[in-house]
Amino acid sequence: MPLTAFYLAPDSTLQKNLTEAEVKAAFESKRGLLWVDITSTDQRDARFLESVFKFHRLAIEDCVDPLVHPPKIDDFEEYLFIIVHGINHQAESEVVETTELEIFLGPHFVVSNHNFAMMSVDGVRRRADEDGRPMRYGAQFLTHALIDAVMDNVMPTIDRMAEVAEKIEEAIVDNPDRATLDTIIALRRSTLRIHRVMAPQREVLNRMSRGEFPIVSAETEFYYRNVYDHIVRIEDLNQTLRERADTALSSYYLAVAYRQNEIVKVLSLIAAVFLPLNLIAGIYGMNLVLPGEHFTWAFYLLLGIMILVGVGTVAWFVYRGWFNFQWFLWEREPPSLLRLFKVEPKHLKRMGETRLHTPNGPDRPPAAQPREQNPKPPLDG
Repeated sequence: MPLTAFYLAPDSTLQKNLTEAEVKAAFESKRGLLWVDITSTDQRDARFLESVFKFHRLAIEDCVDPLVHPPKIDDFEEYLFIIVHGINHQAESEVVETTELEIFLGPHFVVSNHNFAMMSVDGVRRRADEDGRPMRYGAQFLTHALIDAVMDNVMPTIDRMAEVAEKIEEAIVDNPDRATLDTIIALRRSTLRIHRVMAPQREVLNRMSRGEFPIVSAETEFYYRNVYDHIVRIEDLNQTLRERADTALSSYYLAVAYRQNEIVKVLSLIAAVFLPLNLIAGIYGMNLVLPGEHFTWAFYLLLGIMILVGVGTVAWFVYRGWFNFQWFLWEREPPSLLRLFKVEPKHLKRMGETRLHTPNGPDRPPAAQPREQNPKPPLDG
């Protein structure tokens, strides 16, 4: 199983890449801090979690079950089971995809599980591998660092969706084609999908920041409140995008109706141009003796009159502003929906590349402190 384990001993010694036996020994010691990160949980991982950590079977089933579970937090007295959602930046989809992160938070351990590689978790894990800093302030701060990193990587997607919304509004004015409609629908579905996970996720962080769980100390509650405020901001921006998508959809239908009216108008004007020509052709097409019938240039004279009448009619329509050539000059390449809301990795936040602000100054290793002092955790800058 893809398992990465770190153990920060009481003497601040960091052990990496622990085996299953070492993980069990570190957990049973109930000292220091143990972090186990699992990718793609299977039945073997489930047996490992149950035999070593004695987690509740229902919580383990949520980790193994491939179905999507809404964000939630369950209190099992000795530990908390938390499910949060982030953006799946590896998904090749027309609509924003989310991915789950399950976290078991105990007094001396954190177990994280995710079915797909998550750049946010990788950043925290990389920083822990370098100097162990995310683990030096306890399990509560490590859990905060994981959730905060997941939320930080939602904002680039929101910003990208805002850019798409602006392009949609421009396209509706320029040329509301089928590609524009598909983009509007994709944007609206993406906002609904984000709202579906952010609404319960906000409640999870609200509960963690108001002193409901004894395992979360009063000092750490402020940090979870910061993540809660972050989620509220994401929800507000997402709600604005959803309203813009609804407005764009209404504007699209109005623009299409207007364009159809213009097309009907053009066709009506073309029919009006040929109406006098048909009249002339009908008169001289009758099986009667007509004046000038035997004239040598009668056909060419009649053809010239018809051309003059047609050109004169078109000129009159243009003069009156009834005829517009713009519809015949449009050229537009429809955008591809695939990867529409894709955010490039360079625009995503990696915790390993950010500056951690500690009481000793930014990016300085904190002074060694006994675990029982419960030092105040830093806020990830």
